[in-house]
Amino acid sequence: MKRTKLTIGTRGSELAKWQTAYIVNQIQGWHADVTVDTAVIKTTGDKILDSPLSKIGDKGLFTKEIERALLDKGIDLAVHSLKDLPTAIPRGLMIAAVTEREDVRDVFISHPKKKYRLLKDVPTNGRIATGSLRRKSQLLHYRPDLQVIDLRGSLQTRREKLEKSDWDGMVLAKAGVTRLGWSEMISEVFEPDFILPAVGQGALAVEIRADDRELLDLLVPLNHLPTQRATSGERSLLGKLEGGCQIPIGTYGRIVEGTFLLDAMVGSLDGSTIVRGSMKGSPEASESLGSHLADELLAKGAGKILQEIRNNFKGATHVGSSGIPV
Repeated sequence: MKRTKLTIGTRGSELAKWQTAYIVNQIQGWHADVTVDTAVIKTTGDKILDSPLSKIGDKGLFTKEIERALLDKGIDLAVHSLKDLPTAIPRGLMIAAVTEREDVRDVFISHPKKKYRLLKDVPTNGRIATGSLRRKSQLLHYRPDLQVIDLRGSLQTRREKLEKSDWDGMVLAKAGVTRLGWSEMISEVFEPDFILPAVGQGALAVEIRADDRELLDLLVPLNHLPTQRATSGERSLLGKLEGGCQIPIGTYGRIVEGTFLLDAMVGSLDGSTIVRGSMKGSPEASESLGSHLADELLAKGAGKILQEIRNNFKGATHVGSSGIPV
């Protein structure tokens, strides 16, 4: 008997609600007789807003509580920004679908009361806000004079903080800004050869229980194979490097004319050292290519950078996937 009612778990931010509504519309577009209810679940990353992500842990900050509800059968499926989903999926769960990717690039949003629009025009010692060590490393590599301010909260909260601040601007993912209809705020779009995006940036992941084969079949039309293959390569690289919110890692996988292309970087916290690499091959081999590129980066010096960063964060409290068997 076909399922006609589903409950989907999500975070409560405006962006998370948009993402959930998008998946609901996709499901009902393919299965008009299916009713989908929404359960809003507050995650650790939503509760702790007074500390940088790098200080409170690096795995499962925005997914752990939702995955627990999934394992406990309080919900049938979960929607995540793929970049928030750790590479190690808890036992009993699986990624059922990865949606077609939005624009992967990061954007600069200048302070609305300041005259300059481009990052290069920000005065010396300018103050730029971001919650990402990946962005911080790449920004400081380009402009060591910048003061990078840690920024947490929903996109709405970040927008309000910028408007009330004396900062010169902030850097966000273009996908989220576009999804909320705020494209007019964008001052500058950074190409990936300047700032590499986060693993999975711009894509959504639908997670289900691994034994729910009926739901897996129902969600097949939502999976965008080129995006799934490209992001699998990125996630393979991240998994090999054992990275997370504490590690400045950027990567961009895509399929161009039948070839999988993967670029990646590992940077020091102050941006003084950045190790880069690239690899290409068959889309079907994206995971192994991601792993091979990780090895190449490690051989070029990324291992030393990673170890120094881990030593720096040894005192951080790791909330991770505690309570969920991995």
